Amino acid sequence: MSFERIFDESALFRLCFVCTGNICRSPMAEVVFTDLIKRSGLEGRIAVMSAGTGDWHVGERSDDRTLGALAGRGYDGAQHRAKQFNPDWFAELDLVVVFDHSQERILKAWASNDHDRSKVQLLLSFDKDQSSQLDVPDPYYSDAAFFDQVLASIEHASSALFHQIKPGIQGVK
Repeated sequence: MSFERIFDESALFRLCFVCTGNICRSPMAEVVFTDLIKRSGLEGRIAVMSAGTGDWHVGERSDDRTLGALAGRGYDGAQHRAKQFNPDWFAELDLVVVFDHSQERILKAWASNDHDRSKVQLLLSFDKDQSSQLDVPDPYYSDAAFFDQVLASIEHASSALFHQIKPGIQGVK
């Protein structure tokens, strides 16, 4: 998949959520964050996507439990297809948001310089209420109820992140 087809080049801020397989946590965050962008009227100003560190699920839909958790909260994740993060994307991204220390280590290893490494941040580090946890647990080997819990955590942290980005985007004409 070409990066140019993923992002609107005119967007003022570009971010990518990255989990392990791009079928659970990162698609949840992408859908939640896209909803925050739409509700605030900032479409076209903030571009968001998601990817995984691994290639196991490339081309697949999100896990059914992910889709169920999203639908239960009024989101539609049906259009998502998993992709693997490409280190060439660092040049076009302002922020790469990961869900646990494993992904943080992998992405920082893939970055070719300190500037790109500094773009890699843990999602929960943006949320003062959850920052002591740092890792969003992977729900893949759990039940649908745990997917709901993980989504709630992602919603809260995504909102905190969005409210940190929003003032800078709104102020730019």
